[in-house]
Amino acid sequence: MATADELDEVDRTLLTLLIENSRLSHAELGRRVKLSRAAVRERVNRLVRRGVIERFTVVLNPEALGKHVSAFFQIDVEPHHLLDVASVLANNEDVVSMYQTTGPSTLHVHAVLRDRADLERFLTQVLYRLEGITRVESHIVLTRFKTEYGVRV
Repeated sequence: MATADELDEVDRTLLTLLIENSRLSHAELGRRVKLSRAAVRERVNRLVRRGVIERFTVVLNPEALGKHVSAFFQIDVEPHHLLDVASVLANNEDVVSMYQTTGPSTLHVHAVLRDRADLERFLTQVLYRLEGITRVESHIVLTRFKTEYGVRV
């Protein structure tokens, strides 16, 4: 795995450009950083091999797909049930991210749902049925001010 110190200014610029638009061609990236298409392709491939770039993907707009409720859940889980609960939730199509955290909450889960009825279904049919969950606290997003994927270099 590469460290930030191992990245030169060209790598950092390429990463910034790819974060903004991962569909840019190697030729276009080359024009922007003043390198050949082949040199850019080699740099990008090296960043992938070194684990700096995990994957190339598409970011979908949940609301355009009919999912209008974004909710964060703080979920306390008995320690011996943690992996089972995390596995079930990781495989749930409504869950878009999940982290084990320190502090009073064991799991921090972000789910994107169609509407309030779908939120209720998620709570009652998914979360409340999982063995080992001792507490669920939910937070509904009212306004999204910023979403950033990955980290900046």
